[in-house]
Amino acid sequence: MEDAMARVDWTGHRDIAEALIKSIQPDDPDSFRYEITEIDNGVTLSIFVSSCELGRIRATMDDILACLSAVEGSLGALVE
Repeated sequence: MEDAMARVDWTGHRDIAEALIKSIQPDDPDSFRYEITEIDNGVTLSIFVSSCELGRIRATMDDILACLSAVEGSLGALVE
C-alpha cells in the first residue's frame, strides 16, 4: 500500500499552539510532524501524520486529538 497522510489544522494564538505541541511531543515525536504558520489574527498549527497503514494513522491521530482536546480544555478553564 502507498503512504497515506492525515492532517489536522488548529487556528489561534501562538502561545496556545506551542502549548498544544508540547503536550504531544513526548508521546512519540517521530509519529508526526507539525508546522506553525503566521496568519492575520494569530497562527495556524498544522499536524501531519503519515504511514503506510491506515489503522496506524487513525490510532496516532486519535491519540493526538485526545491530548490536544484535554490541553485545550485545561487552558480554556484557566482563562475563565
